[in-house]
Amino acid sequence: MNKLKGILLTQGMHGMISQVEGLAKALDIDFTHHTVELNNFWKMIPPRLTPISQSVYKKIESSEFDIIISCGRKSVIPSIHLKNISKKKVMNIHIQDPKVNLDHFDFVVVPEHDSLQGQNVINTKGAIHYLTKDEIIKNKSYLDTFIKKDERKICSLILGGPTQYYEYSIKNIKNIFSILEILLKKKNFQLIVIPSMRTPRDIINYALDYFGENHTIINNVDKNAYLSALALSESIVVTCDSSSMISEAALTGKPIYIANILPKKNDKRFQKFRKLFRELNITRNLGDDEENWNYQKLDETNRVAKIIKKKFNF
Repeated sequence: MNKLKGILLTQGMHGMISQVEGLAKALDIDFTHHTVELNNFWKMIPPRLTPISQSVYKKIESSEFDIIISCGRKSVIPSIHLKNISKKKVMNIHIQDPKVNLDHFDFVVVPEHDSLQGQNVINTKGAIHYLTKDEIIKNKSYLDTFIKKDERKICSLILGGPTQYYEYSIKNIKNIFSILEILLKKKNFQLIVIPSMRTPRDIINYALDYFGENHTIINNVDKNAYLSALALSESIVVTCDSSSMISEAALTGKPIYIANILPKKNDKRFQKFRKLFRELNITRNLGDDEENWNYQKLDETNRVAKIIKKKFNF
């Protein structure tokens, strides 16, 4: 039997690509990525005030598909429009709150902390993503030539980057590093620092200066290094700005510390997310006096895929 074909629609941001690609892989479909570009002033207009029309977005060159998986505000109208004009029955799935009538979609996948309800809504604990357990294990040895050869166990720091809520100033990062240094000494950890696409270059350089030659700082964005660090680590520290990376780390079942930054504006949604993960025994705040703890590995992507497959029998 031939696999179903899908198109993935995002604004091109890594976190969004991770979510749509992760779900597509879990559904076991063939897929192609398409970066959505809105026309003219429609870039500034919310989806609920936007007409469902080809005039809103630049044409997406794909004529043969069975499933549309979209993520983000800009992909809402293209997803609805492409489903409406299709000559055959097409399923569309939107990830995140589309801020339009939910009946436009077969499924809407949103984190619990968004507090969105509906018959076609699937709530998740954290963000779905494209990492898999097998992929993490496969890349375990990738960092063997990077890390220091000694008896210390590994702790990884996964760095996000500045957002409208959190500032990556040297002052804020120095506070994280100083608290982390206490943990490293207490548990005799070797640190691996993994930057993301949003991590400023000056913060990577500051990590090099701060932790020196005794630890391992990865200089560039490297997915294999990220996967290897998740596999090697006994404990994982993730900055508070990235719900996606916290969710990805929860796939490992290892203790996760959240490195907090004082918000610039109300971050209530992120607080709800972190509260949920604390209640699930997944995370602690960096600086908490806690020993190792355990929790059930969180694999929301495959759970969501099973619900969709069961509903549509594929």
